[in-house]
Amino acid sequence: MLKTICFDADDTLWVNQPYFDETEKKMCELLSPYLSHHTLLQELFKIEIANLHLYGYGVKGYILSMVEAAVKISNHTISNEHIEKIIQYGKELIEKPIVLLDGVEETLEVLKGKYKLVVATKGDLLDQHRKLHNSGLGHYFHHIEVMSDKQEIDYQKLITRLDLQPSEFLMVGNSLKSDVLPVLGIGSHAFHIPFHTTWQHEQVDYVVDHEQMKSLEKITDILKFL
Repeated sequence: MLKTICFDADDTLWVNQPYFDETEKKMCELLSPYLSHHTLLQELFKIEIANLHLYGYGVKGYILSMVEAAVKISNHTISNEHIEKIIQYGKELIEKPIVLLDGVEETLEVLKGKYKLVVATKGDLLDQHRKLHNSGLGHYFHHIEVMSDKQEIDYQKLITRLDLQPSEFLMVGNSLKSDVLPVLGIGSHAFHIPFHTTWQHEQVDYVVDHEQMKSLEKITDILKFL
């Protein structure tokens, strides 16, 4: 009965989290006179999470959170030059090249025409559309959905817009929290493809076992089941 396959974008189709890890490392080096690397990351994460309801997910909110963290950590003593450096780190993050994960285009080429292919990703609208354009993958997809969040209600709205029943929808992604659990919760199917690094906010500290979910090693493994 499967009609539509929906793909997460960041760390499912292309590399993303390693770029954020690299940016955080540079920020920690810049602010090392104030706190240890570990404590700096904890403070930045707290501020990111506190700001989610204001900025949502995405690189621009992340940049604002970095600046706020630097001001707080330095007790308002950080120099303008260092603030400018942090903003530059953010711009460099936005301009990172799009590197497709192994097997992505091969898999999409096989699936195109057999299923309706969709992208559903969280983040900044402009940034995510830019990344999809630069990836060269846009022509494979029937629909692009940049979501403010990935809860059950968000997937239910997407499925309704696509005129589908939950049983006709399959989500493919690297995050158990965002790409798997809410999809299973509405009665759809999910393929989980772990990435070697995951943002702390997306981590799940328990094993997920469900009859409508499969855990795969790589994206080409999809073709073994479809």
